[in-house]
Amino acid sequence: MANALIVLGAGKGSRMESDLPKVLHPIGGAPMLVHAMKAGATLDPERQIVVAGHQAGLVEAAAKDWDPDVQVVRQEQQLGTAHAVAQARPALNGFDGDAIVLYGDTPFIRPETLEAILAARATHDVVVLGFEAADPGRYGRLVAQGDVLERIVEFKDADEATRAVTLCNSGVVAADAATLFDLIEAVGNDNASGEYYLTDIVEIARARGLTAGVVRCDEAETLGVNSRAELVRAEALFQTHARAAALEDGAILTAPDTVMMAHDTALGRDCMVEAYVVFAPGVTVESGATIRAFSHLEDCHVSRGAVVGPYARLRPGTELAENAKVGNFVEIKKAVIGEGAKVNHLSYVGDATIGAQANIGAGSVTCNYDGFFKHHTTIGDGAFIGSSTMLVAPVTVGAGAMTGSGSVITTDVPEGALALGRAKQVNKPGLARRIMDKLRAAKAAKRKG
Repeated sequence: MANALIVLGAGKGSRMESDLPKVLHPIGGAPMLVHAMKAGATLDPERQIVVAGHQAGLVEAAAKDWDPDVQVVRQEQQLGTAHAVAQARPALNGFDGDAIVLYGDTPFIRPETLEAILAARATHDVVVLGFEAADPGRYGRLVAQGDVLERIVEFKDADEATRAVTLCNSGVVAADAATLFDLIEAVGNDNASGEYYLTDIVEIARARGLTAGVVRCDEAETLGVNSRAELVRAEALFQTHARAAALEDGAILTAPDTVMMAHDTALGRDCMVEAYVVFAPGVTVESGATIRAFSHLEDCHVSRGAVVGPYARLRPGTELAENAKVGNFVEIKKAVIGEGAKVNHLSYVGDATIGAQANIGAGSVTCNYDGFFKHHTTIGDGAFIGSSTMLVAPVTVGAGAMTGSGSVITTDVPEGALALGRAKQVNKPGLARRIMDKLRAAKAAKRKG
């Protein structure tokens, strides 16, 4: 049966003490909202709707940046979770299938759990996701017999016996879309908060003779993020799972607790990652590559056998071919480093193509920006760029060519040629001594005065 996702992301999140909407705070380099959307996307939904409210434009932009086909609807007034879900009804007009309600601030629900919820729909009209809480606190309680859900009781309305129940409500709900919206129509707001609660649909469903069921998951999956402190804990939990997954897939992490992953970091089998490496979004490291300590990688691809770092930075658009080497205090941006090429020390290479087996000497720079536009540098196969060469783009250095150390290269260098772009050295015998003697005398006179 077809399914649709409704992801709630309208809340302001006042406890975050931030101008940014709560669901846009990042975990693993991606907004919490994206984590919820990614989990739901594994179900191959026919439609995906995000309900936005506070700073809806920002929420819509983030959602569409991840999935351009997502539909974003707006909850102009935040009147409760049932009211929020109701805003998705027009977007699901004519849809025949199940609707699953997720939360943009609950980023860790696993795809397997969502599949279990859909499977439970075969025997229940409404399915609620619950978890056994180590400390139930003020969570709503699920009163159930086996997998049959009898009712949801809010903490403030629970008696002592009900408060002793440890099965708690995650808020995630699934039902046939038509049934879901019919039940929501019957939800009232006669409560202390004056809000329309989605949890009320269970009692309404049972009163109508419909069945309700519960699917259980691990408590960590339902972790909600409502404050800065909870965001820190969520990031730590994400990193723990990401590192464990990388190790399980065959990557080598010499100091796992120091490595920071992004939500989409891909590490190949037998790649080596040393301590204090940061992976921002968009990084793929192939099998057998080595990322040395204190390196930072973002939106780049590192091929087999390549070596990065230590203390290297790979910026967006960087492509390292097999066995390429990028060494300490080197920055690469929007550049292709060819097979076996070396950029080993203290250099900047941006907007460039570096040929196979080329060698970029220490302190060399591709001068790619003229204050208004970026320009490209091309260095041919086997070329040798002397230390402290300034390559003023646009410029091409041919295959097998060389540049003298300290040169400023402003015109193309033919294949096999040696380019020297520096002033001729002139030695003035004794001049340095005379200058220093003069300066010492001036300094001594100043002290006496």
